[in-house]
Amino acid sequence: MGSGGRERMRLPPPPRLPEAFLREAEGVVGREDLRTEEAELLSHSRDAWFLEGVRFLRGEPPVLPGAVAYPESTEEVSKLLRLCYLHGIPVVPYGGGTGVVGGALPCRGALVVDLKKMNRLLEVRGEDLLARVQAGMNGWRYEEELNRRGYTGGHIPQSLPSSTVGGWIAHRAAGQFSTRYGKIEDLVAGLEAVLPDGRIVRSRAVPRSATGPRLEQLMLGSEGTLGIVTEATLRIFPFPERRSFLSFLFPGVGEALEAARRILRRGFRPAVLRIYDEEEVGLHFRGMVEGGVLALFLLEGDRRMVEAEEEAVREECLGRGGRQAGEEPVRHWLKTRFDVHLAQEVLRGGGVVDTIEVAVLWSGAEELYRGVRESLGKMEGMVHVSGHFSHFYPEGVCLYLTFAGFPSDPEAFYWEAWGRVMRLTLERGGTISHHHGVGLVRARWMGEELGEFLSVLRQLKRALDPGNLLNPGKAGWGDGAQG
Repeated sequence: MGSGGRERMRLPPPPRLPEAFLREAEGVVGREDLRTEEAELLSHSRDAWFLEGVRFLRGEPPVLPGAVAYPESTEEVSKLLRLCYLHGIPVVPYGGGTGVVGGALPCRGALVVDLKKMNRLLEVRGEDLLARVQAGMNGWRYEEELNRRGYTGGHIPQSLPSSTVGGWIAHRAAGQFSTRYGKIEDLVAGLEAVLPDGRIVRSRAVPRSATGPRLEQLMLGSEGTLGIVTEATLRIFPFPERRSFLSFLFPGVGEALEAARRILRRGFRPAVLRIYDEEEVGLHFRGMVEGGVLALFLLEGDRRMVEAEEEAVREECLGRGGRQAGEEPVRHWLKTRFDVHLAQEVLRGGGVVDTIEVAVLWSGAEELYRGVRESLGKMEGMVHVSGHFSHFYPEGVCLYLTFAGFPSDPEAFYWEAWGRVMRLTLERGGTISHHHGVGLVRARWMGEELGEFLSVLRQLKRALDPGNLLNPGKAGWGDGAQG
């Protein structure tokens, strides 16, 4: 037994890819950048999916890939995919490994294509407000490089310190500042990708085009099943002239949501707008505010625009029963927004903890929030259910739930909790994922959400990847499953 009574993990023998394939792949990236050591395979055997973490701590051996390649150019990615296409070797793209839905888990004997050596900011075009960047660039470094030049990318996900630009595109990500700057699909102006057979495709960066369906939209959210994005041209913004921090306490979730809806309806776009229920206020803002639902606002941009936005936010929040709570909660959020240590403590303590983000129209937002909280709260072993609203639109909102429990059967408990949230979201006309993607977790509910459109996506997958080699089993589109 290992420490804490956990089973000591016994890894199966690493899968061995054909020698002819390994020699050819080594010829593409070089001996140092084609790795088959057990430690390298193990480090690429998981992402940040909670359930895989539970299995790992239980000592269950993960599924190992056959090799890991570190290409340094689009041409090398193309040659690797062409080799895999000819040899029938599955391919799993890998960025920062921060996905929480199992989208980067390998199938046994796959080639993992790790893009972290393709990590350069290639060009900043200030006049056009565009940046050209390689897909393996770390998000934090990308934002820092832009800031030094007087710009911001506007895309600040919670995974910013460890995620990559390519991962943002693959999972159709949304950052914390998206209400003002937009989600990743709003920021991609052009991209370069490699298709499963090794073909390189590129779209040119233009303000807008009506020359048919855009390549960017095909790759956004594809989770590496249709191609590997190697480079992107992203929209950027001048670094904001002024910032303003506001927060308000409301008597209930309904009043806070209504204030936010009215602000968006008037055309204002706070860079950050977040509404925390009382449970999350007690968890994250203890000692700062008490007794109510907390709404945080971070406004930034041109000074005169920020001043007008401040006036509108105060007017709507005070008019809906809110009372001012000062700048401190916003500053505290800025300091702690990347901290996820509480979830790790529950996991190490043998509990089940996860987050689920969904999106719904305003007309169903409060009803969905109350419905999922009530349903999850009835589960045996559940000890905590809370929620906050993290991304806002004129037509609706993203609900971000956290649940934790200490059940007798962790996996059954986990899937029951997810099922309850997915069913209630679909019943109320919402979407089962706002920004984390599908991976392995949400695949079973994709048919209910997409209907006949799912069969169209599967036809597209078969046309581009007839051998089902590129990230097989992910996103609910391909045949087969992980492992």
